[in-house]
Amino acid sequence: MRADLAALLTTLPYSVEPMEAWARPEGYWLATSPAHPDSPGWTEKEQQQVAALRERERDLAIAIVTHAFWGTIDAGGRLKARDALKHAFEENEDSTAAA
Repeated sequence: MRADLAALLTTLPYSVEPMEAWARPEGYWLATSPAHPDSPGWTEKEQQQVAALRERERDLAIAIVTHAFWGTIDAGGRLKARDALKHAFEENEDSTAAA
């Protein structure tokens, strides 16, 4: 889900609203002065796609955090269990690659 959203965001203009080109003043924020071209803004369809992906990500996060499973684990072990869940996919990829 996050990968889908990240991939979509990399294809979109940097500004949701139409914006004229601009350059960061020298010495402001960073030592370099990156410039940004005109941004046509996001179309209504693009805005809806981003909103839908963000809503889906939020719904999935709520489903995970509020799942009844967490009530079956003592309070002291929940942090360790949640951390293991965060890295379960990585461990699965590692074991698959090793096989």
